[in-house]
Amino acid sequence: MPVTLYGIHNCDSIKKAQKWLLDNAVEFTFHDYRKDGLDPLLLNKLEAAIGWESLLNKRSTTWRLLDNDLKQNINKASALSVMHDNPAIIKRPILDTGDSFELGFKAAAYQQIFSS
Repeated sequence: MPVTLYGIHNCDSIKKAQKWLLDNAVEFTFHDYRKDGLDPLLLNKLEAAIGWESLLNKRSTTWRLLDNDLKQNINKASALSVMHDNPAIIKRPILDTGDSFELGFKAAAYQQIFSS
């Protein structure tokens, strides 16, 4: 199964997920939003599978730097626009197994995904 890990290179959660995948001999491709970009079609696919509220990291530095009016009136359209322009605001990692998406890194969840 083709596996892709989405995120940004210097993220601690990404590093943990990559280490788990390597330690468990899971072949994967890493897609760095900053280097590889964020295609609007991919963003829409992620939103459809996960939901914009779950994708949006409101604890991030990027979120804190946004205009207060935007933050108070955030909706799907504005959230997608912000995520497209500032991919660091997307919660990570996102693991794409080809069949499903897993948001965040939890070793137990990864174990369950790859044990079948």
